[in-house]
Amino acid sequence: MSSNGSEAKSGVAVIGLGSMGFGMASSLLRHGHIVSGYDPAPAAIAKLASAGGTSARSPAEAVRGASIVLCVVVNSVQTEAVLFAENGVFPVMAPGSVFVSSATMAPADARRFAARLAERDILYLDAPISGGAAKAATGALTVMASGSIAAFDRAADVLDAISSKVYRLGSEPGIGASVKMINQHLAGVHIAAACEAMALASKLGLDLPTVYEVITASAGNSWMFENRVPHILEGDYRPLSSVEIFVKDLGILQDMARAERYPAPLAAAALQMYLATSGAGMGAEDDASVARTYAALSGAVLPAVKPTT
Repeated sequence: MSSNGSEAKSGVAVIGLGSMGFGMASSLLRHGHIVSGYDPAPAAIAKLASAGGTSARSPAEAVRGASIVLCVVVNSVQTEAVLFAENGVFPVMAPGSVFVSSATMAPADARRFAARLAERDILYLDAPISGGAAKAATGALTVMASGSIAAFDRAADVLDAISSKVYRLGSEPGIGASVKMINQHLAGVHIAAACEAMALASKLGLDLPTVYEVITASAGNSWMFENRVPHILEGDYRPLSSVEIFVKDLGILQDMARAERYPAPLAAAALQMYLATSGAGMGAEDDASVARTYAALSGAVLPAVKPTT
């Protein structure tokens, strides 16, 4: 667990203060870290300030004086902007500091960023995360990380504050990204399968709460079925994880599989359902909205959708 030494009080910059990044920042504050943060949304910066952190007007401003930078953005494009765009962190990070990259991205992007940071002796930790906003808020994330021993050692107290489990997957950046994509492969397929099954259950005239109760006590259950089907039953599609996340992640997975000349037909079929759901105008809504696409295609009747406002 966290120590009370000087390293535990080190400065940490959190770039990206959405539900995941803010939860991680809150966990760091509880563990005694000095936390600064940046997000393009003014409300997110204000929320960090009210929690005891220091708000910044740019990524560069946030990382001044920080020995660890947590980058909690959506993808490699945003990560590259955090690093190298105007007011990016690359020119101002101190040699020997650690850039912890938690965005889901292709392994090649992680390797490219690590190589560029090494030019200034900045350590790169390829550290995608899993667990959702609830576990981010309680410091119980799973971290799938790869990088040098020095990077792990210098970021140890920070990783301890945000996670319940850190997997050290290897010394080379890109390994963490690859493992995260396997996780996203399974998560995306499982959500699509859960949505398909529940829409079919409706089409068969079954009572959906009863189906949920039976399946969660049976061999066909999955974590995603158990977690996402209540959104369908409640008609609540406020985005805890949006459809567009899996448009992105399964798209990356298809690119990776194609490069390896590896067939991934289940992931490809799931991707088509996320694309269809996004194309129908639900890209920003919860990924359980795939069930609504199945219902629209089949005439199945699902519980009424609650207003999102």
